[in-house]
Amino acid sequence: MDNLLGILALAILGYLFWQQRRQSELAQQFITQRCQQLGLQVLSVARGSHRLKDDAGNWCWQTLYLFEFSADGADAYQGCATFQGLRPVQFYVPPHHMPG
Repeated sequence: MDNLLGILALAILGYLFWQQRRQSELAQQFITQRCQQLGLQVLSVARGSHRLKDDAGNWCWQTLYLFEFSADGADAYQGCATFQGLRPVQFYVPPHHMPG
């Protein structure tokens, strides 16, 4: 019975790791695509914090992704994107200088 519980725990951990990697890849694609639409260059993307509840108190797996971007290649700003599961729910880009 102990072996069965160990295998089950290992399978659950593997599944959670796989889902986190999948979410990270989707976040990278989403952030890159959204920045291209805005005419921005993505410099880096990093996973931030995790939460088990959203702002309304509903249970969900919520992850914050932080990213740096540049508008003209000489400056750098930091934005964020929030994912619930595999869905983006928020994308924030702070005010920044646009080359002109």
